[in-house]
Amino acid sequence: MQMMVTRPERRSVLWHRTLDEAVDIGTDSVFIVGLVSTFIGAVTCVQIAYNMVNPLIPMSTVGFMVREMTILELAPTIISVVLAGKVGSAIAGGLGTMRITEQISAIDAMGINSASYLVLPRILASLFVFPLLVILAMNLSILGGYVATQVSGSMTGAEYIEGIRYAFKPYTVLFSLIKSVVFAFLVSAISSYKGYTLKGGALEVGKASTAAVTNSIISILLADYALAALLL
Repeated sequence: MQMMVTRPERRSVLWHRTLDEAVDIGTDSVFIVGLVSTFIGAVTCVQIAYNMVNPLIPMSTVGFMVREMTILELAPTIISVVLAGKVGSAIAGGLGTMRITEQISAIDAMGINSASYLVLPRILASLFVFPLLVILAMNLSILGGYVATQVSGSMTGAEYIEGIRYAFKPYTVLFSLIKSVVFAFLVSAISSYKGYTLKGGALEVGKASTAAVTNSIISILLADYALAALLL
């Protein structure tokens, strides 16, 4: 894997490969990210509103809490866990299949750096796409909370928007994006390693995909705690 950075492919090749991988990761993940984030925001809003029984606490607090929970934790962490299952398994499975069918060996035989040609674009694409998907998840989650308030009638839209605007700190968005970049690297690097170094047959491809997802999720949770302790 060291050859991935010490002997990289030409910039033009790397650029086009990265764009191709970014399109694959992004277009295949938009639907599941949108669905999960919208319902997370809606359910969070309904549950918070249900427990808001103290008349001294304004209902706008619901919007404030949905915003903080979404930006700081739900959007970057939960979406990255979802992407670990989808993107991570796809990366490990794809590279693992190429390894057992000797496609990677054929690429090496042609004098092409297979690690740089296959692995590096996937990592770079993940670093680019994950933050974009997290930003999408933030907006859809907050929007899902707004829709939930209107459907349930628990509070007015003006109260929810007031809570969304209250005491907003731009640093929370930056912190969330930093987390998404770190999580993207962990998911793509772990999954690529599991697939690229695979040994065995078709049975091992499934095992590698499962191990990639499991290890990625564990690393996300550990990194989540470490980043919160360091940056907040």
